[in-house]
Amino acid sequence: MGLDLNLLVSLDALLHERSVTRAAQRLGLSQPTLSTALARLRRHFDDELLARTGNAYELTALGERLAENTTQALVWTDRVFQTRSEFDPERSDHEFTLVVADCHLPTFGRVLTDLVRGHAPHVRLKFQHSTAHIVARASEHLRTVDGIVLPQGVLVDFPSLHLYRDRWVCVASAGTTAEAVEADFAERTWVVAYQPPFSALSPMPSPLAGGARLDVAVITENFLSVPHLVAGTDRLGLMPERIARTHSGAGVSIVELPVELGYLVESLWWHPMHERDPAHAWLRRLAAEAGRAVDR
Repeated sequence: MGLDLNLLVSLDALLHERSVTRAAQRLGLSQPTLSTALARLRRHFDDELLARTGNAYELTALGERLAENTTQALVWTDRVFQTRSEFDPERSDHEFTLVVADCHLPTFGRVLTDLVRGHAPHVRLKFQHSTAHIVARASEHLRTVDGIVLPQGVLVDFPSLHLYRDRWVCVASAGTTAEAVEADFAERTWVVAYQPPFSALSPMPSPLAGGARLDVAVITENFLSVPHLVAGTDRLGLMPERIARTHSGAGVSIVELPVELGYLVESLWWHPMHERDPAHAWLRRLAAEAGRAVDR
């Protein structure tokens, strides 16, 4: 049976909406049209894909597996048809996707957004949240995005450019003195972003790399949540300095410790297949400019 690309779009909508009606509304098509597409897909895969359970539809085992791949396949398809021999930023409506941690958005993300807007008024930036799962599968994920912002030392065997330097700092509830923290440093509990030992998303702070241990009481996947989990408590938090300073005075303050926590070199990483793409080369130039602006 011959299949066309439109069936992939229909398949993605059906598997994610789990309803012919909702899938038709999402695509702006009639319900009979989507019903016909579902029938063709069922014949092709020799599987129901959507099975009625009570008043709702559930995905079959094959449908669950397909749902993991359809969105990625559509992303790849979009990239194929977006590719051009040249890139004109003033006229392009290209969409770039970058994976970043929340601590990158108010600093690097804001500067890059302003630069892109100034040079290319119709170009869009899409930011995805960085997770340990994404970084662990970076070799696969970098094929579907334009880049991941991570410190040097996290990834290997991928091209990268240095953006800006940062350093680890300790945040404590407002009014906490360095002397008070130093006196009971070993007894304090900590709030950290991402599961220790931090290797999934950033190099370990120096004391941890040297074998010291923190008594971690709270783990979150958002740096911006750390101050809220520290304020008004005796807990300490671990954050990159640039984002910590934006929260200093709002219930928390930065406390200098008797040990140096270490530095970060935030970098943009991308897949080698992007090396010769004119649009991606343009994005990298602006990313480098944004990084220099943050460093200043």
